[in-house]
Amino acid sequence: MVRDALSAGFEGETVSRLPYVNPADAPAPVREALQAAAPLNFFRIMAHAETAFPDWMRWGGALLKDLALDPLLREIAILRVAGLSDVRYEWVQHEPIARSAGATDEMVRALGRDEIEAGSFSPDQRAVLRFTTEVVRDVRPSDDTVTALTGLLSSREVVELLMVIGQYMMIARVAAATDLDVDKPMGAAVYRAAG
Repeated sequence: MVRDALSAGFEGETVSRLPYVNPADAPAPVREALQAAAPLNFFRIMAHAETAFPDWMRWGGALLKDLALDPLLREIAILRVAGLSDVRYEWVQHEPIARSAGATDEMVRALGRDEIEAGSFSPDQRAVLRFTTEVVRDVRPSDDTVTALTGLLSSREVVELLMVIGQYMMIARVAAATDLDVDKPMGAAVYRAAG
């Protein structure tokens, strides 16, 4: 489980099932996107999708910088996806981002222990976490969950939340399927590179 692996160290040994793209060997658009990005293994795996990668990087940047959705709600949803997907890579990268967006130690611990109904979260945050859980686990969230969420967020914010959940479900699956080597957390550098 993610929460069991969070305290594990970072290994120097490469175990990824796919080789990492070397920017020097990549086509110009891919090389430029990699050079502008934080030096993360995930980006070097995604760069194999040469024609989609530069646009995908812009998409990821929009999700991190250009949403009406509150950044704290976005980040606790991302950590929830990471926990439900049991993907350490995603958790390691987004825990510091979540903290910079306002997540407290108590919130992070509760998410790591799968305690989304804990007093650490406001009613709005619990509604986002329930919605995220149901989208990941059940695909279609319950009517009660959607009603609770749409009472708190605009339609735009709900769709943006769905975009975030979908993006980070994909990231979790790529990281798991490729046995991606875990990078040290980049934190704010990811935000800077996202643009």
